[in-house]
Amino acid sequence: MATERKSIHGQWSSRMMFIMAATGSAVGLGNIWKFPYIAGENGGGTFVLIYLACIALIGVPIMMAEIMLGRRGKQSPINTMKTLAKEEGRNQNWVALGWMGVVAGFLILSYYSVIAGWAMAYVFRTASGVFTGATADGVNSIFSDLVSSPESLLAWHTIFMVMTMVVVSRGVKHGLEQAVRYLMPCLLVLLLLVVAYAMTTGYFMQGVNFLFTPGDITGEGVLIAMGHAFFTLSLGMGAIMVYGSYLPKDTSIAQASVFIALADTAVALLAGLAIFPIVFANGLEPGQGPGLIFKTLPIAFGHMEAGTLVGTAFFVLLVFAAWTSAISLIEPAVAWLVENKGMKRVHASVWIGGATWLMGLGTVFSFNLWADHTWSIPFLFKDYDFFETLDYLTANIMLPLGGLFIAIFAAWLMRESSSRDELATYNIVYKVWRFLVKFVTPVAVIIVFLKAINAI
Repeated sequence: MATERKSIHGQWSSRMMFIMAATGSAVGLGNIWKFPYIAGENGGGTFVLIYLACIALIGVPIMMAEIMLGRRGKQSPINTMKTLAKEEGRNQNWVALGWMGVVAGFLILSYYSVIAGWAMAYVFRTASGVFTGATADGVNSIFSDLVSSPESLLAWHTIFMVMTMVVVSRGVKHGLEQAVRYLMPCLLVLLLLVVAYAMTTGYFMQGVNFLFTPGDITGEGVLIAMGHAFFTLSLGMGAIMVYGSYLPKDTSIAQASVFIALADTAVALLAGLAIFPIVFANGLEPGQGPGLIFKTLPIAFGHMEAGTLVGTAFFVLLVFAAWTSAISLIEPAVAWLVENKGMKRVHASVWIGGATWLMGLGTVFSFNLWADHTWSIPFLFKDYDFFETLDYLTANIMLPLGGLFIAIFAAWLMRESSSRDELATYNIVYKVWRFLVKFVTPVAVIIVFLKAINAI
């Protein structure tokens, strides 16, 4: 019986630890720069309201489904889908869904680690005062020097991967749980400190207005809100499924999913309230996308009072956000090696971490040695380098398809008695969830997918 199945990896000691871990997985670099930026550029408060609606209609239902599958299977995503397909009398090819999630997490971490390495490098650069009084050209030069040096990127990439491997190798109780127990509160404290500083700049209300004043939104903006609502919760990459496999039976999946979604959104909004007053106070341009972190904000930190301290805290915050996401990305593959190859977690972490590190070399070289090496991707109108190819393949193809198939399996192929037993929630809540994940969510994810591949 599924209810008697136990994870060989252990389980979370409490619902709060699971929520902290899953929130840590969802909160990453994208929350700090991407959400505030796209909200401000696509209708402000109108965008935020549409985004929250999309979270409710797309993000939370799929998250509930993914956690449910994970807790039902109590194994790595690959073995969970193999077990559940057999248990529900379905085709064994559904194991491919587990494989796609694990591979997506592996590929994402390979380049995510390199970008996280940039944040680590900036912690020390900011703390040393290198940005103090720096001009825009000076900051751009510092960034260019960093990414054009394969040795520097390789060193930071290596350090970050070792940090991630150490946490995962220690298991659920002593590794994952202990990491999020300290990292998540620290992340929140650092974020609130930067917000508190932003309130002293005299431009805090301008930042509030930038984020929350209702404005006109285009159809493109609605699609952006839908896409970000799906991607921000770490859905479709195996992380939430494997974290769900460590969830105690008496924990409400519905309540936990709503709490995680709210916490993830709150961090994104707080990031906007921290960043934009500082940007406006220094007369800088808020519409910089990724460059906002590494090219625009350092100028602000270099010219404001206590800028070295605030800037260092900000980049430490980025590292913590990246670290909590990274451990969730590597965990599914490590869990599979432990289950299928009989490896100890230490050895499995070294193998997967080493392979991820090796794959990350492609991203390291994409910014320097291989900068001129690109190739075309079908249906697109530009050439992509190695890093851009991995980013496109995972974010635009693998994750939407993973979310779609999770919804199909959970709502259409899994017996109602099985999903009712696992969700164990109020009848009305279950009916609303089943309707959303059966009819609304798949259509929404298909639209996100078509938009991502430029088909609409």
